Amino acid sequence: MASPGAGELSQPVSMMNFTELASASSDPPAPFTDQLRLAVAAYLARFKGSSREHTESDLRCYLAWCAERRLDALAARRPHLELYIRWMQEIRRFKPSTVSRRFSVAAGFYRTCVLDGVLQHSPAEHVRRPVVAAESPTLGFTHLQFEALLTAARESANPCDFALVAMLGLLGLRIFEATGANIADLGEEHGHRVLRVCGKGTKIVLVPLPPAVGRAIDRATGPRTRGPILLNTCGARMDRHAATRRLRHLAETAGIQVTTAHPHMLRHTFVTTMLDAGVDLRDVQIAARHADPRTTMRYDRARQNLDRHPNYILAAYMASGT
Repeated sequence: MASPGAGELSQPVSMMNFTELASASSDPPAPFTDQLRLAVAAYLARFKGSSREHTESDLRCYLAWCAERRLDALAARRPHLELYIRWMQEIRRFKPSTVSRRFSVAAGFYRTCVLDGVLQHSPAEHVRRPVVAAESPTLGFTHLQFEALLTAARESANPCDFALVAMLGLLGLRIFEATGANIADLGEEHGHRVLRVCGKGTKIVLVPLPPAVGRAIDRATGPRTRGPILLNTCGARMDRHAATRRLRHLAETAGIQVTTAHPHMLRHTFVTTMLDAGVDLRDVQIAARHADPRTTMRYDRARQNLDRHPNYILAAYMASGT
């Protein structure tokens, strides 16, 4: 059966005109077929928690792109996927990492369709993917900047500020883990005070609380015995947007010169500071809950930190001769 969008591929001019390609059709979007709805549901059922939410968001982007072009996603061919990547790169101006992630979701959707017998083969095979740099584009705070941020948070009139910075920078929590933590998740395990954290894929882990972090959390919760640990200025659960605003305010108060402070910078700082402190890479990987040690190594390389460069070691070793 011919694809509804096959006409686009038969016209070389429209194929290369990405401005026209990005514009929505004046016709109403193509409706989802029952088969497509079932295929989408089957794919999303493989995920849980926040992973499902993020995957659904990325898949919705692709399906919306198809609908705007009157293209049935189950009738797409490899050239359509190539055009989708070009649209993300040249029209939406997404970063390579974002393009790669969103395309990976579309490719995973088609792999599931093949497994379920909906399609004979995946149109995402052999599609040219963008090159993603080995280094993480995110840079954390330096040691002095992190100390200044902790001081500003500790002295802030908002009791949740110190807990926010401590949970992100000293525990290495992801922002959704920190904002989703409740007072009921605090407890003790083998003599250690711990926080029960629901991570990626709804995996539950127990994170030990150093005394300074415990005091910061106690200050944030006060006399409350239930509800979220972190509250926004309105007294409701803090979300990632409110957390970002608080961090930018604290960075400005501390005189930290960064373009845009955001929560993931503190998780990045958690990893790099541990490595600077001499913690073994494997232990840092476990603490950060990275499934692959290469992810931890990306954080370290991205710093371009010269403090531990071998040149200094060599110069110190040869100091007697120089």
